[in-house]
Order: sequence, then structure tokens, then C-alpha cells
Amino acid sequence: MNWFNQQLLHIIHPVSLIGGVLSTKIVLLILLLLELGVSFSILKYHNGFYDLSQTDGQCNNVTGLQLPGVLDELFSYEGPLGAIFSEEAVTLHLWAPTAQVVRACIYRDPSGGDPLDIVSLEEVNGVWSARGPKSWEGCYYEYEVSVYHPSTLQIEKCTANDPYARGLSADARRTLFVNLNSDDLKPEGWDNLGDEKPALLSFSDISIYELHIRDFSANDHTVHPDFRGGYLAFTSQDSAGILHLKRLCNAGISHLHLLPTFQFAGVDDEKEKWKCVDSKILEALPPDSPYNPVLWGVPKGSYASNPKGPWRTLEFRKMVQALNRIGFRVVLDVVYNHLHGSGPFDENSVLDKIVPGYYLRRNSDGCVENSTCVNNTASEHFMVERLILDDLLCWAVNYKVDGFRFDLMGHIMKRTMVKAKNLLHSLSKDMDGIDGSSIYIYGEGWDFGEVAKNGRGVNASQFNLCGTGIGSFNDRIRDAMLGGSPFGPPLQQGFVTGLFLQPNDHDHGGEEVAEQMLAVSKDHILVGMAANLRDFVLTNCEGEEVKGSEVSTYDGTPVAYAACPTETINYVSAHDNETLFDIASLKTPMLISVEERCRMNHLATSIIALSQGIPFFHAGDEMLRSKSIDRDSYNSGDWFNRLDFSYNSNNWGVGLPPKEKNEKNWPLIKPRLADPSFKPQKSHIIAAVENFLNVLKIRYSSPLFRLRTANAIQARVRFHNTGPSWVPGIIVMSIEDGHEGVPGLSQLDPVYSYIVVIINPSPTGIKFASPALQARTLQLHPVQLMSTDEVIKNSTYVASSGCFTVPPRTTSVFVESRESE
Repeated sequence: MNWFNQQLLHIIHPVSLIGGVLSTKIVLLILLLLELGVSFSILKYHNGFYDLSQTDGQCNNVTGLQLPGVLDELFSYEGPLGAIFSEEAVTLHLWAPTAQVVRACIYRDPSGGDPLDIVSLEEVNGVWSARGPKSWEGCYYEYEVSVYHPSTLQIEKCTANDPYARGLSADARRTLFVNLNSDDLKPEGWDNLGDEKPALLSFSDISIYELHIRDFSANDHTVHPDFRGGYLAFTSQDSAGILHLKRLCNAGISHLHLLPTFQFAGVDDEKEKWKCVDSKILEALPPDSPYNPVLWGVPKGSYASNPKGPWRTLEFRKMVQALNRIGFRVVLDVVYNHLHGSGPFDENSVLDKIVPGYYLRRNSDGCVENSTCVNNTASEHFMVERLILDDLLCWAVNYKVDGFRFDLMGHIMKRTMVKAKNLLHSLSKDMDGIDGSSIYIYGEGWDFGEVAKNGRGVNASQFNLCGTGIGSFNDRIRDAMLGGSPFGPPLQQGFVTGLFLQPNDHDHGGEEVAEQMLAVSKDHILVGMAANLRDFVLTNCEGEEVKGSEVSTYDGTPVAYAACPTETINYVSAHDNETLFDIASLKTPMLISVEERCRMNHLATSIIALSQGIPFFHAGDEMLRSKSIDRDSYNSGDWFNRLDFSYNSNNWGVGLPPKEKNEKNWPLIKPRLADPSFKPQKSHIIAAVENFLNVLKIRYSSPLFRLRTANAIQARVRFHNTGPSWVPGIIVMSIEDGHEGVPGLSQLDPVYSYIVVIINPSPTGIKFASPALQARTLQLHPVQLMSTDEVIKNSTYVASSGCFTVPPRTTSVFVESRESE
């Protein structure tokens, strides 16, 4: 018997003698006060409230209390929640242990009108339930919850959606009774989609392409007008966008990461309510902010051709099915770290109306934490964690998605993430229609805010996730390549943007300092190319043999944190911050040519593509995508976020980016956008696409680029041109394979026995010779030999001296074919 049960035995009988039924809520209140050591002898009920007075009849001190710990102890629940459908009836279940009254208002229509019925739910151990007729299916409902709310210090009657909603009205004010198992909501062949999934032998074979649903087709006139900007655009098999995606898939991209697709605020689901300017001037400008979560378990209505009824469910499924059949696995971007609304009156508030003070994380003063941006959720609380896990199951089983990317994952507890992984991996085709062992999860393991340094429990930060097999974004390689950080000086250069080798006007501290910064940046990149493994041993720029975890960032934090390659997501750009082309245009000297910036763009993507670990690319990086140097385009509309799959434009120079996030950099941005020489031509874009496809083909031409274990990487990957006598800036990586029947390394690649990758960020060609690379039968990779890039064909290797020649701003790959041995 736990402490709480003992206290219940002590107090239930004496209080019940006062007269009246003792509710769970009153027991809870007394328990909380007993925790403070306060004793009571008088309990009176009047005007709907209980008065608790001390023995002298005076209240000498009052304090507010936070409920989650007690609620978890008393009311943790693992039974059914939401609307449950059977052949005979529909039942509702709502977890609301602090509520006084809960009613469900049933409506025939999605808005307006009087309720068909108002049903009072009955409470048992904090769960409110009601049973209704099968005819409820297709109707709508909303909850009326009478509950004490700490923000107003009084009982409020809150109107809210079901936290376990699976469908919504077009205005998102009512929950739809929708049975996701209904055959009417399944595209033809849906139940067999688990057998059609693209093959995935190992998570090491993953490469990820991050894409916003609306960006993909809003500007694509080869898509039917009714489908543009929505789910069904992915079913238009001959559109320019789909043809581009097919090229990416054929080259090797395995996973399509869709930015948030759940119900979020800020974009009206009913398109007729959007406010647009003249299409000849700016086309459409609906808001574009998918990181304002309202309900996690419902597809966003604005992406459906019809946001009413169950159409969003059917069309979402058609999208997943179409992408799987192209050859992509589908990743959903989930935002469990915060909610857009809170309080009893906000129309976007749901959870905080049902159990006020429970779902949101609070500080010691009782205020809601906002370090994520607003209304941080608290996954350390049992029912918050359960809601997250149930939601993941819904998307995996009912929508057959293949992976999840967790926004601000570090604000979620490690325990929750490990449970999520294990739960998803337990799913099977026989029982659930999908193979859960192939579901990959990853996220942003940033460690900040109230959760930093395990402030609220062991959180899912980069270092804490080591050994879990859960991936996290590697910001170290990004910052080393681009320079500084997204929060540092905008002109600070990095490895690919000209640091030391082609300086801009930023004061890096002098030539010697800049050269040392380049050397350190290179070390960070080497660690990243070895999958950011904490135990990978390399020679640093000082000539010391160190582990990846012994290489430090600018603040002394270890660079490496991963225990296996699939725990590292290597990337250089994402939807946050400037695009790759934009950041290169900002950080490079004003007078260099657009051709040079284009080569920088490709140099950066080639490093990511040829590194161990999992490569991640932002949609459009391969097309020199520009948002006109907008550093955060989440709310910049279609104008700044457009993609052009005709390759006619990369969207450079379409206007000064919005003031909110960019004003302080306007003096730097204006002259660049105004200079016509910065804008790439169609020929540049087409060349960039081909170069990107080629480097992907190279990655997938050999399993040596996708080693599966830390031991394999340590045994096979070696970096040359290291230590203090290095040729400035040049990265030289070799990957060795074994030979069948020969002791030592096992043979993994039937085609190539040895690979050398040389990365030259310099504006001039270089020569590099190494005795360790002499007398080999290396040749330029066949993909590069057949490339239309004439520059790369100038790469050479001389076996007698082990000397390589690599053109400016070029990544050259040399291979030793087994046929030549």
C-alpha cells in the first residue's frame, strides 16, 4: 500500500461524517494540504465550495499547489480514450480527474445549429465515459467541462475538442466522430500497403529530404488547381514536382520528411477565408506556420481539397500510398514539446481546458514555461507521455507512416523517446499491418531552457541519447561548414564559405586566427564525416591522436556524442534559418561570381552526402533554393517559400525578407538582393540538380559510404592531411574494404575495394600527395567521369607519387575497382 492510499484510509471516514458524498476531488485537495503538514478539524460546504479552516477558525497562510505529481499517483490510466467504435455503439472516454461535470454536445453539422443531444458523462477514477448510438458516426461533438482553472482561480465551463480527436470540423471547433477503420476512408489497396513499402535493409541506408506540403505544389502549374498546396498533389504522377521527386528517389533519397501535417493554428482550413493579394503581384500569401500545434492526432484540414468531414483522412492516406509507390518512405514532423493555446478561453486551447495545470510544464512560481516558444508540454507527466505514445501509434498504424522527426526533442524526456522507439518497433504486419522495426525516429536534441542539464529529469538531448539508436541533428558539422552559428555574426565564415581561403569583410581576428579557425572547423567536419562517433579516433589539427568526444566546440562541449552511425543526422541546412544558397551568398565576398557560389552550394551538399551517418537535405538545396535571405520563413507565405521545379528560377531577389526576423541584417541583405549578378540562371540550377543527383548516386554505389557500426567505421575510415603540416582546408578521406577469403576486414562491396574522397574548398586547384595512397589503381568515380560538369573531370591521380589534383571548390571521388586488381 503506497503513501497516498494510507492517507486516504486516514481521512475518508472522518470527513464523510460531516455529511455529503466525498468526491475524488475533495480527497485530492485534502491530500495536497496534508502534504504541507496542515491539519484541519472543520469542513463545511456552501455555495458550491468546500471551506477548510484551521483549528482556530482563521486562515493564516495560503499557497498555490501544482497538481501533476498527485494526479499521476492517483489517476494514471491505461484504458481506452477518445471515441471508440463498435458494431453496436460509440463510446466516449475522457481523462479529466479534476473536472466537476463533463457533458458531450452532439451536433449533426460541423458548425451552427442546436445539439442533437447533450449527454452527461459518468466519472470513474478520473475517467468520464458515455455510450451512444452507432448513428453518432459522421456527427460532431464538443465537450463542456466544468473545472477549476488556476489561471482564473475559479470554476470555469470550458468548451473543448476531444484530446484524442481523429477528425475535425472545417473551423476546427468540433470533433468529428470518424472511424479510421471504415472501408470508406481507405484508398484501394490500403490494407496491403505494408507489403508494398520500399525496401530498407538498414537504417544506415536512409537519406532524408525535408519538404513542406504546401511549398511542394503551391507554385506548380502542372498540378491540378484543386490539388495545389495539398495532400493530393503527391498523387499527380506526371507533375513537374513529382518528376523531380522521382529523380531524387532513383538517385538514392529514401525518406521524405514532411513538415508538420497535424492540426495547427494560424492557417484557416477553409481556403475561401484566406486573404490574398493580386496574384499577378505576389500570388497567394496565406500564413505558413505549421509549428503552432492544436491537436496532434488530426491531419491538417487546409491541405485537404475539402476540410469538411473525413476527406482529410482519405487524402492523407492517398498521399502516403502514392509516395510509398514512388519509392519513398514517409516521415512526419511531430511537435510534442509545446501547444499553441492554453487557458480556459483560447479557442486553440484543448488540453489545458480538460485538465488545467497538468499538461503544461510550470516553473517554481506556477507560471507556464515558454522556452520552446510558448506553452511547453510536460512529457515527464504520465498522461502527457501516454498521449504522445498513443498519437505516434495512431499515425504509424492508421496512416502507415514510416518515421518521426521530433521538434525540439530535447524538451521531451529520454524515457518517453525510448518508450516511443520500443513501442513502434513492436508493431508487426500480422497484428498491425506494418513492420514497426523499420520505423526510424530522430529529432532536435538541443539542451536548453528549464530542461537543460536534466533539470526536469533525464531529457532527450544529444548526449543523453547516446546508445539508444535514436538520431539527433548534428549542428557541429553545420556550423563548421557554414561558419559561426545561426545566432552568431552573420558574416562569420566557415569551411565552405571562404574562411581564411577567401575572406570577406568580417574581422575574424587576423590571418593566423582565421587559419586556426579553419583547422578547428576541419576537425569538426572530420568527426562528423565519421558519423560524429564519440569513440572514433583521429589525428587533430595539433597532431594529437584524440577521440571524437575529445574534440571540443568553442564553448568546450564535446563535438561527438553518438555511439552508432544512425544516431547522427548530418545536415547543413533545414527549414530553420537561411537556405544553403542564401547563407553562401551572405557570407562570401560581394565580388565573387555566382558560379563560385553555386559550387560552394554543391560542395556543402557533397560533404553531407558522402559522410557516414544519415544525410539530411532541405528541399531545394539541390536547386540553389533561395528565400531571398529570409532567416526564418515559417510565416513568410508562398512568396518567399516557393519552389520552382521547372528550374527557371531559384526565387532569389523577390523582395526584402520580412522585418520580424531580418531587420537587423537588412543593411547586408539589401545590396546583395539588388545586385543582378547574384541571381543564378536556369543553366546554373540544372547543373546544381545534376551534381546533387550524382553525389547521391555515388553514396549508393557502395555500402562503404553507409557503414552500419561504429567498429566498422573505425576500422575502415581514415583521414589523411591531418596534423599541423596539413594543406590548408583540404579533406582527404579513404574507406577500405576487405577481400573475400583474405584475413582481416570482411568484404562488403563487390565492386570497389578502396575509395578516396578529396574535398577542396579553396578558390584554386590543389595538389595533394601521400605515401599511404601510392601505387593504387584509383580512378575518378564513373558517375563523375560521365558528368556534364567539365570542371570535375580535371581531377587526376598519379599512382607512382600518390598525388591527386582536385579543381577549385570540388569534391572528387576516386575508386579502386576489383576488376582492376
